[in-house]
Amino acid sequence: MAAVTSLVRAQQIVMARVDEALKPSGLTFSRYELLQLLSFSKTGALPMAKASARLQVHPTSVTNTVDRLEKAGLVARVPHPTDRRATLIEITDAGRELVAEATAALNAQVFAEPGLPPDRIRELLTLLAEFRHEAGDYEDSGEQNLAFHAT
Repeated sequence: MAAVTSLVRAQQIVMARVDEALKPSGLTFSRYELLQLLSFSKTGALPMAKASARLQVHPTSVTNTVDRLEKAGLVARVPHPTDRRATLIEITDAGRELVAEATAALNAQVFAEPGLPPDRIRELLTLLAEFRHEAGDYEDSGEQNLAFHAT
């Protein structure tokens, strides 16, 4: 029980810091994640199903997030060029600007000072990668190694 409650509390602490950094942008973390995913894509657009898979969230959650971002003018739904059944989510120029500002705030207020020294962060990432791997969160493609490149 101590491990679980400690993990949950640590997540709450981190998310409070993230929420505080994102507050001026008006973004929630889920909206930020989707905008960042789109900004990293080659064309600035992804099918809704692919965004759902990459974010590891239910398609309904992506739809709700896209609805809010679209209402704010940060993304647009566009027809897929080769698949009439699919819809692409495309980041707008306003979305790119806002996610860049939000990223700068997160970098300064959260990511630059995560609360532990770098060697302890590497140790934490190793433990969390092992935990996630055992839970089936990673395929055996070496994907868990991505966590180590962030430090």
